Amino acid sequence: MDRLRWPVSEEIYRLSDVPVLSVRRRAKYLLLELPGGWIIIHLGMSGSLRILSEELPAEKHDHVDLVMSNGKVLRYTDPRRFGAWLWTKELEGHPALAHLGPEPLSDDFNGAYLQQRCAKKKTAIKPWLMDNKLVVGVGNIYASESLFSAGIHPDRLASSLSHEECERLVKVIKAVLLRSIEQGGTTLKDFLQSDGKPGYFAQELQVYGRKGEPCRTCGTPIIASKHAQRATFYCRQCQK
Repeated sequence: MDRLRWPVSEEIYRLSDVPVLSVRRRAKYLLLELPGGWIIIHLGMSGSLRILSEELPAEKHDHVDLVMSNGKVLRYTDPRRFGAWLWTKELEGHPALAHLGPEPLSDDFNGAYLQQRCAKKKTAIKPWLMDNKLVVGVGNIYASESLFSAGIHPDRLASSLSHEECERLVKVIKAVLLRSIEQGGTTLKDFLQSDGKPGYFAQELQVYGRKGEPCRTCGTPIIASKHAQRATFYCRQCQK
């Protein structure tokens, strides 16, 4: 137990024959409301949830079944085991949720907010966009794609962005995320939708994963570099 990233609450073993009152989402956390508290689920790098027949036997990487009264189970699969299932009586103040920034598609994430948070930030804009304290849900792929669409170089200091650039960047982040949602997400390796189908946004990627290929706008070869151990892709001609 001492080696676990999150201690397993004894309460979780008493969660039987109780209804799920609501299902919500905050950042990458799925929140299941039960009469006595909440289950917080994070899928990690490779986790997935599927609704299956209760009779279907669990396989090697299946770790949790929520058995429902209709003969179905909500089955959690996680080959790489980076995900988590947590139990809490109260969401407010929980360490997994306490310091999260606004949702990217909410009105709270706007140009004025981004400029205020960038004003004194002496770090590159790319890793700052991926920091959940600034905004949630903008991962490596979407940060690269959004910066390309906004014409902003990923190495630019966050504090150097003008008000107009912050407004433009927020606008394209929202547009990129909405387009990805329409396409069912971005399948590169493990990701699948809840129905087991892949996401198709990968077919529309402008820079991510396209090292050496011509920019779709100007023809300049796409450059790949590393920021904080994460791959970054950009066009040196289109992004300044």
